[in-house]
Amino acid sequence: MSNYIHIDGSQGEGGGQILRTVLSLSALTGRAVRVTKVRAKRSRPGLLRQHLTAFRAVATICDGQVEGATLGSGELSLQPGSVRAGSYHFAVGTAGSACLVFQTLIWPLLFADGPSEVVFEGGTHNGKSPSFEFIAHTFVPLLRRMGAEVQVRIERHGFYPKGGGRFAAKIEPCAALRRLELMDGGDVRRREARALTSRLPAHIAERELAVVRRLAGWERFECHHHKVRSPGPGNALVLLLEREHVTETITAVGERGLAAEKVAEAAVHQLERYLQVGAPVGEYLADQLIIPLTLAGGGFRTVELSHHATTNIDVVAAMLGTRLSVDREADGVVRVRM
Repeated sequence: MSNYIHIDGSQGEGGGQILRTVLSLSALTGRAVRVTKVRAKRSRPGLLRQHLTAFRAVATICDGQVEGATLGSGELSLQPGSVRAGSYHFAVGTAGSACLVFQTLIWPLLFADGPSEVVFEGGTHNGKSPSFEFIAHTFVPLLRRMGAEVQVRIERHGFYPKGGGRFAAKIEPCAALRRLELMDGGDVRRREARALTSRLPAHIAERELAVVRRLAGWERFECHHHKVRSPGPGNALVLLLEREHVTETITAVGERGLAAEKVAEAAVHQLERYLQVGAPVGEYLADQLIIPLTLAGGGFRTVELSHHATTNIDVVAAMLGTRLSVDREADGVVRVRM
């Protein structure tokens, strides 16, 4: 395996993001990879269902040769072939994040030989990964600004523990991404709070929205209850802050035994932290911009980088041979540049 890039999956935060980044960039660049100590720092190390789905999905779109494609595997390898555009359908089979499978496939499919349509099934709102609204309102619009033509639509929501969500993505081929400069978010154009419920009493949404109005000062016309279709009961509160240059999407997911007021308070406190720092890019978006920034160049200002993001910078540098620069400004703001 001397021609493989060897990646230690226990480095940094030691989680699934390392695996997703490595697989995505392996398919994109055609470079074979071997990952050891997969998710070594998690309470359940090795491949879980969502990671295995992402692994098999990447192998499918690039006709790759794989080793270690089993649940619980702590080592794996991918020898990619050529990425093929087409129609695909990938199902996690649990409430594991379908959104993270999408984020694994987006980069190689953007540079494929034609348009692709992909259906993803699994969790869309599970509290430990980006929600569908984050994908649709924050991530995809920035891809479009960089010259990528991507459309997503949700067909069915999937909440923990039942899962069963379903969304589709249309991805047009992109010759090259444009630079992204995101140093200022611009003025706030629109605010919206969405309380999503499936098979739950309406008062849960009403209580969450009341907290948003009371703590964040949002108006009643900015707060909406959305009854959504899902295989099981579930709830999430989504706060959308649309600014001139970027939309910040904050999602707090309800859990059994957790009061609706606590769900809303968690979302509002995250919003307050974002507004207090004043940088345009939130913590979770910063992590998702590391690959496109390395590929296309540019820069952004964000809050203090998470361990997740700094690990991702290291992994992208190992795969692509170039490293983003990180400089700290005053008041907790970080400037990231290529």
